[in-house]
Amino acid sequence: MSTGPKGTEQDSIAQCSVCGRIEPLCELPGRTDKCCLECSADLATAILLSTEIDAATFAGRSTNALVSEFSEVTCRMLERSQSAELGNG
Repeated sequence: MSTGPKGTEQDSIAQCSVCGRIEPLCELPGRTDKCCLECSADLATAILLSTEIDAATFAGRSTNALVSEFSEVTCRMLERSQSAELGNG
């Protein structure tokens, strides 16, 4: 096992738990599933956005921009997943 960017560990090539593509995988801190680099970045962004949306909601601030960005990130992940699924089917 080699070390990837700070806070990630990179493993051998295997199936991404999000999109299903066969890629080198990364493990995000605090998570047991492993994802490809693209999905790891999007998953980390989605987790952060979710936390920020909750905090903004609790503070009574507008969440429109955060929700829009969250939607873009999750759509990207879904498209990648569906694309990989079609390629494997």
